[in-house]
Amino acid sequence: MLNNKKIVLGVCGSIAAYKSAILTRLLIKSGAEVKIILTPDAHNFITPLTLSTLSKNPVLSEYSNSKTGQWNNHVELAHWADVILIAPITANTLAKMANGICDNLLLATYFSAKCKTILAPAMDLEMYKHDTVTTNLNRLLDHGNLIIPAETGELASGLTGEGRMAEPEHIHAFIESFFLTPKPLFGLKAMVSAGPTYEKIDPVRFLGNHSSGKMGIAIANALHENGAQVSLIIGPTHETDICNGIEIVSVTTAHEMHKACISLATKSNIVVMSAAVADYTPKHASLNKLKKSADELCIELVKTPDILKELGEHKPKDQILVGFALETENGIEHAKNKLKSKNLDFIVLNSLEDEGAGFKTDTNKITIIDSLNQIQSFDLKSKKAVANDIVIKITELAHAK
Repeated sequence: MLNNKKIVLGVCGSIAAYKSAILTRLLIKSGAEVKIILTPDAHNFITPLTLSTLSKNPVLSEYSNSKTGQWNNHVELAHWADVILIAPITANTLAKMANGICDNLLLATYFSAKCKTILAPAMDLEMYKHDTVTTNLNRLLDHGNLIIPAETGELASGLTGEGRMAEPEHIHAFIESFFLTPKPLFGLKAMVSAGPTYEKIDPVRFLGNHSSGKMGIAIANALHENGAQVSLIIGPTHETDICNGIEIVSVTTAHEMHKACISLATKSNIVVMSAAVADYTPKHASLNKLKKSADELCIELVKTPDILKELGEHKPKDQILVGFALETENGIEHAKNKLKSKNLDFIVLNSLEDEGAGFKTDTNKITIIDSLNQIQSFDLKSKKAVANDIVIKITELAHAK
């Protein structure tokens, strides 16, 4: 049953939109709360009155109500939902989602969401098999979306074949299964470190690096989506795409990162150290802003705590400890040395020599090396997809321990 589950149902401009009324009724009867968003073209196939009557909620389509001037807050909708279900989804909306185009309320809600999105395509036979549609579906799968495949049957064109939206009963069963299926990391606690640290020079200056925290956040989200209870220790960042339910511990300096990691690691089954922690910090930070006077300025630096080494030295027997190595040369050799010296279960290597990898990008290219010296290399992917690859490895180890 779907008692108290919050579902945003998106309906696109397809003849299959008539099935959305049946689907809405099934979801409501199962105890779900449903809020519906129509794309502009969907109005040609089903009326808001029908869906609002069945869902017992106003049906939304525009960013604001033209009569009242009230804003339909897409961010609030996205954060309210336990899942976004788009049924039917057309080739047009698929293409926009896969390529970051945001020109209506449904798309704005999708791009603001922290929950899982489930897509039920509906289109004609040849359209569904078209290479670009297949590419867009695969890209959305890589981004962590779930697809309910189209079914074979009579199509609106009069042809018979694959492309018919899954029947409402089948979609309803999929949604129930989604909420009822045990997550592979359920019951486990995970700690993830992410982002940079800033080491104070004076009240306005610091030593830092270019880390954005995107990779660590993606890993924390993937662990959360797989059922783990996640604590995210994160340095200064502008990134906000963090799943609801993740504990956030904000830090600034390497010493603050050290204190938080040591405290939380002892309670964690999984520890992923993806933060770019400063290796050195000024020995003495000036209480006042340093003036630009002398031609040279010497700042004495001292080593910061080696957090990963300390965690490796005190690693509980059943804990999974994952480190990162960002290298510019001899990557495999350096990563293997770090893997052994820090007592890691596996290490994630990425190189600044690979285009599209490294700091601030939305993509990454990694190689995983485990404690048995098994090496697994991956193609360039979105950081969300990379995080899923890392969490698959973590899950395998968790089930083997």
